[in-house]
Amino acid sequence: MAPPRTRRPARPREEVYAAARAAIAEHGLARLTMAGLGQQLGMSAGHLLYYFGSKDQLLLETLRWSETQLGERRTRELARHDLPVLERLARYIDLYLPEGPGDPRWILWIEVWSRSPGTADLRQGQLDIETPWQNDLTALITEGRTTGVLTPTAPAADRAAQLRALLDGLAIPLAIGLPAATRPRATAEAASAAHALLGVTPEATQ
Repeated sequence: MAPPRTRRPARPREEVYAAARAAIAEHGLARLTMAGLGQQLGMSAGHLLYYFGSKDQLLLETLRWSETQLGERRTRELARHDLPVLERLARYIDLYLPEGPGDPRWILWIEVWSRSPGTADLRQGQLDIETPWQNDLTALITEGRTTGVLTPTAPAADRAAQLRALLDGLAIPLAIGLPAATRPRATAEAASAAHALLGVTPEATQ
């Protein structure tokens, strides 16, 4: 009688997300196969599909996991009311922008954006992930307005959306490695634009 087959334990989801993020950042989602990812993790493609349903869902859940980790840092930084509003704004910008070309988190974002027009689930997932960034920046701008550090001429939510759009525009060339895009340049341009959009008072920069 043949010995019973031992069932290989499932990998923790965090391990799957980390491996998927690294593979997508290196090769893109188009070249990622469930079989290849499963081979890296010692799992079958069927097992991965059982948990995630599709590559798109794996992509979304990997991005959600990545953003949750960063969101915890963002929450801590913005909750430091011992720091001036402008210092916390600078930290928000620092967390938002890619670390450099090929930043895995931003490669995931680019993959999601490229696929979301045809997938309602991806669009909703994208909105769910982006909303905390929008809400936190809106709250920071509102605080700055209340304390007189910022004097935006439009509602805080509108200015937050405009600033995030600008940050996205600076982030993508940096993430994909365009020659003229560098992190110091993107950071400086983001700070300059933020000060203009939010009406930073001269006293706040002294």
